Amino acid sequence: MSIIRHPIWQYAYFVEDIDEACRKWNKMVGAGPFHVVRSHVAENFRYLGEHVEADVSYAFGQAGPAHIQFIAQHDDTPSIYRDMYKPGEYGFHHIGLLIHDVTAEVKRFNDEGYETACTLWGGDYVAYMDCRKDMGCYVELHGDAPIIRNLFDGWKQQHEEWDGVSDLIREAS
Repeated sequence: MSIIRHPIWQYAYFVEDIDEACRKWNKMVGAGPFHVVRSHVAENFRYLGEHVEADVSYAFGQAGPAHIQFIAQHDDTPSIYRDMYKPGEYGFHHIGLLIHDVTAEVKRFNDEGYETACTLWGGDYVAYMDCRKDMGCYVELHGDAPIIRNLFDGWKQQHEEWDGVSDLIREAS
């Protein structure tokens, strides 16, 4: 049986410039609108078990049925992003899965030999599993709380009702 047992709901890219990535993806595949959180501080963010405060911005949007996330780190603080990409390097970072029991899934991944690289609270419990040796990326296990499901469903609905051009980049809090 495969390790990943849940549908992939998110594809995340580490980028140099969030706004530029939003514009390029909109031009190429009609992605958007994007909800941008600049210099986000996550609750109880732990990298390799240690509390870390990296300066990171995120953009969340849709490209058809696929949820897209862009990540930009503005400093060199150790993180799951700098662990994978040095300053000046960019590319695919992780796939995201919505999980009902993140703790059990983390244990299952750990039992299969995948280290827990990062944990945080983002509306629900979130863990990043280091699956780079087999997949070339991290796997984000994100709790499937109603607040999270409603947020992502709302972004998908906005994409479906959107004109594809106006208000591409929306500042979020």
